[in-house]
Amino acid sequence: MKNTEFFKGKNILIVGLAKSGFAAAKLLHSFGAHLFVNDKSPREGNMEAEKLEQLGIEVVCGAHPLTLLDKNLDFIVKNPGIPYQNPLLSEAIKRNIPIYTEVEIAGMISDAPIIAITGSNGKTTTTTLIGEMLKNSEKTPIVAGNIGTVFSEVAAESTPDDILVAELSSFQLMGTERFKPEISVFLNLFEAHLDYHGSIDEYGKAKAKITENQDSADYVIYNADDENVTALMKDSRAKHIPFSVTRKCEGVYIQEDALYFQEQKVIELKEIVLPGKHNLSNIMAAVAASLLAGATKEQIRHVLTTFPGVKHRLQYVEEKNGRRFYNDSKATNILATKAALSAFQNPVILLAGGLDRGNSFDDLIPALKNVKAMVTFGQTAEKLADAGKQAGIETIKRADNVEEAVPLAYSLSHAEDVILLSPACASWDQYKTFEQRGDMFINSVHKLK
Repeated sequence: MKNTEFFKGKNILIVGLAKSGFAAAKLLHSFGAHLFVNDKSPREGNMEAEKLEQLGIEVVCGAHPLTLLDKNLDFIVKNPGIPYQNPLLSEAIKRNIPIYTEVEIAGMISDAPIIAITGSNGKTTTTTLIGEMLKNSEKTPIVAGNIGTVFSEVAAESTPDDILVAELSSFQLMGTERFKPEISVFLNLFEAHLDYHGSIDEYGKAKAKITENQDSADYVIYNADDENVTALMKDSRAKHIPFSVTRKCEGVYIQEDALYFQEQKVIELKEIVLPGKHNLSNIMAAVAASLLAGATKEQIRHVLTTFPGVKHRLQYVEEKNGRRFYNDSKATNILATKAALSAFQNPVILLAGGLDRGNSFDDLIPALKNVKAMVTFGQTAEKLADAGKQAGIETIKRADNVEEAVPLAYSLSHAEDVILLSPACASWDQYKTFEQRGDMFINSVHKLK
């Protein structure tokens, strides 16, 4: 680890004892910082608070008293999810007390180079792809951030022989000042989290902090098809590596039905297992980052011809008698299901349904043009069936649950069909989580004879 002396003797307030706050507190304590920890949850049953108190750290639970700011603080480390409108943080801003997230700590102490990935959609898939593509390269990839282990915790254990691959949200990046990855990736920018950031402009600025401190020795990989992202990248001093699914560019592009990186052919598109135009953008970003970080084309090709997708996110399950099964249980709204359906040209048997939140499915109707049959389940089964009828789908069946829907869908299918679980609804009417629903689908597919 480097720069640990920076924290010695500093007065630091940790706000929020979720996974990242707990990890940051233990880490900063080990560096010799003078810590105060604050968590809104009650003290009773708060195991993290108890563990920190056993280390001799002062912990205040149950509220965010403003008196915590009277500790001559050098800075605050906050949980990314706590908004800056929180009264304690608002007052800290008025007093000019710096507020960071644990990403700032990770960047300061890491002995390993860092690849940082952000964007509104596709972060998890891209991060996972990069981690897989870098296996068997000169450096050992370690996936961290929003997926994997807490970033600062991994950074503390890293060596120069590792490479950290971190998925980072706008919440995390907003709380950085010195953070400087060797490679940054900016996938896309859509309206999201406006309740937190206030506007799309502020949201974009938070994401763009991923490249703010980069220089000419670093790389920024970005989506040249996204005007908002391209505009935000103009001020980056890093080497620009664009990617585009629509035109040839100086980074990653498509030519003659193959994917190229700077005039080098990487793979034929037909060989890529992961479906969908949106995933093609994720793949391009991952290819650029991995090649720049030392991955071999052989390993990249191996990943792209075998990688089934992140679990429950348009995940390829298996093929049975010419039918390909995909698990997209994470599709808990209409927009996600529309994106999933757009990924396939083959006829689709769609499995959909779940919690009824009172909305109609009229917006889904135009996306059903490639659906030859539907199997609906859950509270929204009838609503989805009505949407299917309006789309002109003649074969619509109802099942009690996902387990029953799978063999029913198979009975309606033929070779070359896609059987897709993409519910367009939350899972809570029948399942505790979308993960449980997806696992039921996978298990049912494996049981088919």
